[in-house]
Amino acid sequence: MSTLLAFLLTLGVLVVVHEYGHYRVARACGVKVLRFSVGFGKVLWRRQSGPDATEFTLCALPLGGYVRMLDEREGPVDPALRSQAFNNRPLGQRVAVVAAGPLANLLLAVLLFAGAMWVGTSEPKALLGTPPSDSVAARAGLRAGDWVRATSHDGQEWRDLASYTELMTTLLEAVSTGEMVHLDVSDAGGHGRRSLALDTSRLNAASMDAASLRKLGLSPLSEAVLGKVSPGGAAAQAGLLEGDVVRQVDGLPVSDAAALRELIRRSVQADGPVKSQWLIERGGQRLEIEVSPRAVSDAGQIIGRIEAMVGAAPQMVKVSRGFFEGLNLGVQRTWSVSWMTLKVFGRMLVGEASLKNLSGPLTIADYAGQSARSGLAQYLGFLALVSVSLGVLNLLPLPMLDGGHLMYYLFEGLSGRPVSEWWQTQLQRAGALILMLMMALALSNDVVRLTGLH
Repeated sequence: MSTLLAFLLTLGVLVVVHEYGHYRVARACGVKVLRFSVGFGKVLWRRQSGPDATEFTLCALPLGGYVRMLDEREGPVDPALRSQAFNNRPLGQRVAVVAAGPLANLLLAVLLFAGAMWVGTSEPKALLGTPPSDSVAARAGLRAGDWVRATSHDGQEWRDLASYTELMTTLLEAVSTGEMVHLDVSDAGGHGRRSLALDTSRLNAASMDAASLRKLGLSPLSEAVLGKVSPGGAAAQAGLLEGDVVRQVDGLPVSDAAALRELIRRSVQADGPVKSQWLIERGGQRLEIEVSPRAVSDAGQIIGRIEAMVGAAPQMVKVSRGFFEGLNLGVQRTWSVSWMTLKVFGRMLVGEASLKNLSGPLTIADYAGQSARSGLAQYLGFLALVSVSLGVLNLLPLPMLDGGHLMYYLFEGLSGRPVSEWWQTQLQRAGALILMLMMALALSNDVVRLTGLH
């Protein structure tokens, strides 16, 4: 029930803000708004203060909304009201009305990101686990237990770090621009400070994925404890249990969860998995267990998997911001997420990114419930991410979306004449087909994610 309520609240907030953007700017431009509707289908509630006022409605199907404006293309208009018809307003005003919806979502995202920062979030401390030996982090000299205190792009002007999340945000931005990143590092106790340089030029900013992040080699420090063990998996077959602490693998000490994960990944050969002897601690006793990981394919590489969660929760810190700093970071986060979302859409379009990145209402509902249960700041951050996605999606140049209408107006501005009704009809049909295919694919991805089917 909490998941459903969080989902409905998410949709309600985002739809109302989006449509209110259209409504508010339309009114400011002198356009008569006939109806402001949240949802589609049967009207459950309506309010209208007078015959000439806007009708506000709440409908049975809450998957969207609309603002219906007076428009001669949709029916006869009283000659006395022709100046208030949308189609008779100047081009600049029509552009402003259409663009206002997506821009309202982006502005909301700024406020939501800022709100999450004002409330404060619990984030992993920037204590690092063991980096893979072939990673950028390992080549830079980072090691398990290092605490990253500050970052710099030139090694001169340093910016203090509040958490591991902030560190990763900084590094991903550096990867996108191909910049070198300097790190101010100490041990976990704050002693032995030193400066290191991460060379991110080896990473391809156009195709950042899980494999690329592993090449970067950063993960928060956590103890080598087993979490949930999948029934029938390699860990379960070996007799491993949730809560087991792994001390050694084949006589080699295991310093943390990242080191254990790397040993598991490498525990395969060309002809299959390699058995290894694990020394674990369970209930105060030490046991030796033989483990045979399952060989699986990951990004074209054969790796080992034990089908169990590896790693305890990392050390967390409370991160909060002041009013103006939160607003500034909200703007920055909204811009970076918008740009990243747009790049992912572009990469999917040219086949460089998997269409599995598309998510639909089931995934949104699942994440809405999870974030709501995690706390106010987490839910505000989730709302902000969905709001950015909605704003960027609606600005795409597809018929049926706001971005498609903006393309019509661009053509009108360049040519001096509007797009013909015939072309608008054909483009609307094509756009509707594309959106239906996208929705079907997103829903299919949701089912696969939530059921584990492959």
